[in-house]
Amino acid sequence: MESDTTKEIHARRVELPQPTAWPVVLAFGLTTVAAGLITGVSVSILGGILTIAGIVGWFRAVLPQEAHEYLPVERDLTVIASARSGVDRIAIAPGVNRAWLPLEAYPISAGIKGGLAGCVVMALLAITYGLLSQKSIWYPINLLVAGFFPEMVSATTAQLAKFSPAALLIAIPLHLIISLTVGLLYGAMLPMFPRRPILLGGFIAPIMWSGLVYTILGLVNPVLDQRINWFWFALSQVGFGLVAGIIVSRQELVRTAQAMPFLIRAGVESPGLRNEPPSEDGRP
Repeated sequence: MESDTTKEIHARRVELPQPTAWPVVLAFGLTTVAAGLITGVSVSILGGILTIAGIVGWFRAVLPQEAHEYLPVERDLTVIASARSGVDRIAIAPGVNRAWLPLEAYPISAGIKGGLAGCVVMALLAITYGLLSQKSIWYPINLLVAGFFPEMVSATTAQLAKFSPAALLIAIPLHLIISLTVGLLYGAMLPMFPRRPILLGGFIAPIMWSGLVYTILGLVNPVLDQRINWFWFALSQVGFGLVAGIIVSRQELVRTAQAMPFLIRAGVESPGLRNEPPSEDGRP
């Protein structure tokens, strides 16, 4: 059994593997062998010698007995403390936590209404472009869904101006889904810009969206990328944004439920989950 003196010595030091440079030599040797495949045989021979030396030296450091060293242990108790007595918080309103912002948001129905209204305006602007450029209301519709039909890749302008029932059936839900999605995004973003909601919906968002489409349209729809009129495209985006932004901003805001307990947000009725004022007769 170990004596008290031996235990005290062991308590004051820690056993660690002895440092060795042989793993670095082995790695350098293997790298030199690989480098010799594209340079010369002599380089590979040198790498082989270094590799063998690294393997032998590394094995001798662990066999037949591992080489160790003992390092002294210094007990240093670090006290973690702060000179501040508390955390300063931004005063917004009584009982309002900064993490709860925004306190109010537009309901989902506002985004749906804005998306539907913008959908109609964008469709009217696209049809106007088709009538002015090709004297056909079907031209912008066929361009929108050209990526779904391989035969439209080599189609002429006259062919794209003709009526296609299949293209119309795809264009209507596609245009509707995109418009509703953007309308919901407007409903989520406009409360963050309470002073200038139309600036975001009518100009900032359409310009950003037009720039994004400009960069990826060649991959998504090459036919539309070759024939698109970017002035009318940006104009239709601005028209959508203005109408959708106006419709959404005129809807009534509702308070967000993020400050409520999870059980209340889940619809579970249980007393005592939130602080409510007492009734007129004094009962809670």
